[in-house]
Amino acid sequence: MPECWDGEHDVETPHGMLHVVIRGAPKGNKPAILTYHDVGLNHKLCFNTFFSNGDMQEITKHFVVCHVDAPGQHNGAAQLPQGYQYPTMDQLAGMLPTVVQQFGFKSIVGIGVGAGAYILAKFALIFPDLVEGLVLLNIDPNGKGWIDWAASKLSGLTSTLPDTVLPHLFSQEELVNNTELVQSYRQQIGSNINQFNLQLFWNMYNSRRDLEMNRSGTVLNAKTLKCPVMLVVGDNAPAEEGVVECNSKLDPTNTTFLKMADSGGLPQLTQPGKLTEAFKYFLQGMGYIAYVKDRRLSGGPVPSASMTRLARSRTASLTSASSTEGSRSRACTHSDSTEGVGTVTHTMEVSC
Repeated sequence: MPECWDGEHDVETPHGMLHVVIRGAPKGNKPAILTYHDVGLNHKLCFNTFFSNGDMQEITKHFVVCHVDAPGQHNGAAQLPQGYQYPTMDQLAGMLPTVVQQFGFKSIVGIGVGAGAYILAKFALIFPDLVEGLVLLNIDPNGKGWIDWAASKLSGLTSTLPDTVLPHLFSQEELVNNTELVQSYRQQIGSNINQFNLQLFWNMYNSRRDLEMNRSGTVLNAKTLKCPVMLVVGDNAPAEEGVVECNSKLDPTNTTFLKMADSGGLPQLTQPGKLTEAFKYFLQGMGYIAYVKDRRLSGGPVPSASMTRLARSRTASLTSASSTEGSRSRACTHSDSTEGVGTVTHTMEVSC
């Protein structure tokens, strides 16, 4: 196996071809960071802002990064043939073990948004030994009902495809205000992604089934994600209800729920710095990168003891109150008022 796979690759899987972009080389026994974008986006539109953040680059130099594009969604993709049967959401998840195997990854930490979060969660349910942790933004664990399906079909008849997809990605406030970000993404979705291919992916996502997972003890033979999970959603995001429901289906002892203020529908675009810091805590809580230099500090690296509180499973309430930790502006402010009173629930809910 080559020491470094850095670059773009087309990977043949049992369910068709995947476009994959590798950045860096495997670092010892550390997992790869594997990303999966939302419908209407590809890895560039979904993650470039986040991974270009300076503090995120301090993290990624410790890992190999693998960006996965759903079939036909990458920039410059050829139009899929007429009659092409787009893979189901289950099949899209089933394509990922081939990627992991081909590049020699022992395991992955996944970062997924929307449809990509659903796919990574499905992957972790089917192949739990390959997934060490998941960061799931805007995940909706529920399948589409008939009313939702009909509304989606009607919208598709009266709107352009980008305008049909935008309400899935952005908050109502962002759409009403027609922010620069919305305008930019309306244009980029229309010009950078093959519209025929996007329509196939959009249709398949809207045909998804419920993610079959439930918190232990809630139903007979309950099955849920075994790895540490950080759920992320912006306040007033279109996916907010779905993320809250997903939280209720996960093991509260290894789940963090991060609700980000003033971030709209896509926190990785609007608040990349805050999300990077949360991701840093998450990785350190898993035992990786014990010391990561914080670019905002003039001193040396920040010890992990001060940075793992976000990832620990303990009763906590975090609010967007002003930081009291000197010059360092934390992404989240911790309130320890419940500590020592007794554990009621381990799910940690965070507002930033």
